[in-house]
Amino acid sequence: MGKSTHRISSEVKQDILKRVKEQGVPVIQAAKEHGVHESTIYNWLGKGVEGQPTLAELVKLKRENQMLLGLVGELTVKLSGAQKKSW
Repeated sequence: MGKSTHRISSEVKQDILKRVKEQGVPVIQAAKEHGVHESTIYNWLGKGVEGQPTLAELVKLKRENQMLLGLVGELTVKLSGAQKKSW
C-alpha cells in the first residue's frame, strides 16, 4: 500500500501555526486535534524560520520588549529603595 496523503488547507495550516507560535499550544496537541503528524508541523515551523519576520511578529516583539524594560525599571527602583533602607 502506498502512503496516503491529504492536503491541509492553508487556513488550517495557518491556524495550527498561530496556535503553536502565539498561543503556546504544544505541537503534539495541535497535531492530534487536527489529524496531522507532528513532523509535518515541525516542517512547517522550520520553513517559516528561513524567511524574514512578519510585521506582526516585529510589532509583538517590540511590545514585549517595552513591557520587559518597564518591569526591569520597576524592579531596579524597588531594589535600590530596599538597599537604601538597609544602610
